[in-house]
Amino acid sequence: MELLSSLSLDDLAVSFSKLPVFPLFDVAYYIISILYLKYEPGAVALSRRSPVASWLCAMLYCFGSYILADVLLGDSPIHYFSNNANILLASAVWYLVFFCPLNIFYKCVSFLPVKLVLVGMKEVVRVRKIAIGIHHAHHHYHHGWVIMVLIGWVKGSGVALMSNVEQLLRGIWKPETNEILHMSFPTKASLYGAILFTLQQSHWLPISKAYLIFFFTLFMATCKIYMTATHSHGSPFALLENLICPILFGTANGDHNGHGEHQHHHHQDDHEVSHSSAKSKEELNEGTRKRKVKKAE
Repeated sequence: MELLSSLSLDDLAVSFSKLPVFPLFDVAYYIISILYLKYEPGAVALSRRSPVASWLCAMLYCFGSYILADVLLGDSPIHYFSNNANILLASAVWYLVFFCPLNIFYKCVSFLPVKLVLVGMKEVVRVRKIAIGIHHAHHHYHHGWVIMVLIGWVKGSGVALMSNVEQLLRGIWKPETNEILHMSFPTKASLYGAILFTLQQSHWLPISKAYLIFFFTLFMATCKIYMTATHSHGSPFALLENLICPILFGTANGDHNGHGEHQHHHHQDDHEVSHSSAKSKEELNEGTRKRKVKKAE
C-alpha cells in the first residue's frame, strides 16, 4: 500500500471506483452483449420470426446476471425489471441492432475501433457488478465466503452461466456447451475476481476496494480489448493453469493404472468365456460320441 501511495494513485483509484456507470457504461454493456447475441447462429432469423423471443434473449444477455443472483439469494427473479430506464435503454439497443434500416447502427458499433472502446467500457461494468455482488452477499451472509464468491461470480458472468436457458428460448438445446464445462475467459476471470473481492471484503487481502476495482478493471479491459482486436479465444490464465492443475488435480488421461486394470480384467473375462465355450463344446462332442456308440451297440 505504501508503494501505491507513493505513485499518487489514491485520488485516481477512488475517483474511478465512484465513477457512475449509468447511462454511458451501461449502454456500452448492452451494445456489446446484444452484438454477441446477433452473432449467434439463427439469431437474426429468430428476430424476424419471433421478435418477442428475440427480445427475451436480449434481456437475458443484458440482465441474466441480476436474475440468477436474485434467484440464488431468494429474491424475485424479475426484481431488476422494475428499473424502467435500464429496460428501455436495453430494448432500444436491441431494436437498433436488429432492426435499424440498412443495418447502420450495427455497422457503426461493430466497427473495430468503436467496438474496442465499447468492450473496454463493458469490463468496467463487469468488475463493478462483481464488487457490488460481493457487498450484497456479505450484507446477507457475513461469514459465508462461498456464498460471497458464488454471488460475485454470478454477477460477473451470469449471462454465460445462463446460456443454456437462452438457447432454449431460441429453440436450441446443446447441453454440451454448458459454460461450467467449458469456461470462457470472462467466466474464469469473474470467478478469480470474486475470490479476490471476497478476500478483500473479509479483510484478508491488504488492499482497499478502490485499488482492487481499479487494477482488476485495468486487467480485464486490457485482456478483452487485446483478445477482441486479435480475434483470440485463448485465456491469459492458460499458462498458469497448465502448470498448476496437473499438480493439484492430475491430468485427464492420468488414470493409466485403472485403465490397465480394467483391460486386464476384461482380458481375463474374455479368456474365461472362451475357456468356458471350449469346455462346453468339448462336453457336447463327448456326449454326441457316446450317443453314437450307444446307437451302434
